[in-house]
Amino acid sequence: MGWWKHDSALVDEGAQLGEGTKVWHFSHVCAGARIGDGCSLGQGVYVGNDVTIGRNVKIQNNVSVYDAVTLEDDVFCGPSMVFTNVYNPRSAVSRKNEYRRTLIRRGATLGANCTIVCGATVGEYAFVGAGAVIKGDVRPYALMVGVPARQIGWMSRHGEKLEVVAGWAVCPASGERYEVTESGCRLARAEG
Repeated sequence: MGWWKHDSALVDEGAQLGEGTKVWHFSHVCAGARIGDGCSLGQGVYVGNDVTIGRNVKIQNNVSVYDAVTLEDDVFCGPSMVFTNVYNPRSAVSRKNEYRRTLIRRGATLGANCTIVCGATVGEYAFVGAGAVIKGDVRPYALMVGVPARQIGWMSRHGEKLEVVAGWAVCPASGERYEVTESGCRLARAEG
């Protein structure tokens, strides 16, 4: 067993956890969950059966990753952020056959207390601010804030807001260059 769990955590038989993954206090990982290497599941995290989590994913305290959610590598889920899987829930109406899949692409950040309404894809390295409500797809590198969320800029892979000048931006932390056009933001290829 190359993963670790706190004594108060519950990992159901059949769950797949990668090397170096840690499951902290009072968390529950269901039998069908697939979790990659080097992940951290904070206190009070729930992971459903039909969930795939990539490598190096950080899920902070009090997050429930419900069925039909996929988190790619290097995703960050802030404290108490929310996923849903039914668009129009009613207690008296069973809709388990109507789950809408949610995909969080590589490197995305989901800020504390934000909500991702089911059926959305959040693009690579997008940054969803604390408390924002995402009701549809988010472009790669987009910076999203508000209720409902709106895009207010672009973020680098390093997590820095990009200052766009004449269609180009440079990450102040890494020096990486980005091209920004009407179709979106992309990391510029290195010359050579």
